[in-house]
Amino acid sequence: MDTDTRLYHNPRCSKSRAALELLRERGIEPRIVAYLDAPPTAAELRRLASMTGASAHDLLRQGETEYSALQLSDASSDDELIAAMAQHPRLIERPIFVHAGRAVVGRPPERVLDLLDDEASSG
Repeated sequence: MDTDTRLYHNPRCSKSRAALELLRERGIEPRIVAYLDAPPTAAELRRLASMTGASAHDLLRQGETEYSALQLSDASSDDELIAAMAQHPRLIERPIFVHAGRAVVGRPPERVLDLLDDEASSG
């Protein structure tokens, strides 16, 4: 079983801070990944998308200036989006919580608890 528990976190983001607080209230202290300072590689982003069971589009912040500057759109391929997020980490949605081999985008922040609830109900 994958015991890696981490949070791709931006401390300036209120949703990211709220997700971290919810986890800590549950006694979970994730490894913090300051993804803006140390961006994930394209391979890591592909793995995160796979762990969420979603596409790269679901990890993307479309409201960032880089989104339009890079001429990204709903028609952009996952490969294009992954490459853009690896080069411009502000495009990565936050927070992303990884726990027990699965991942979830914490929007709203309470979604991070889904992985804990799933684990409790299956364990």
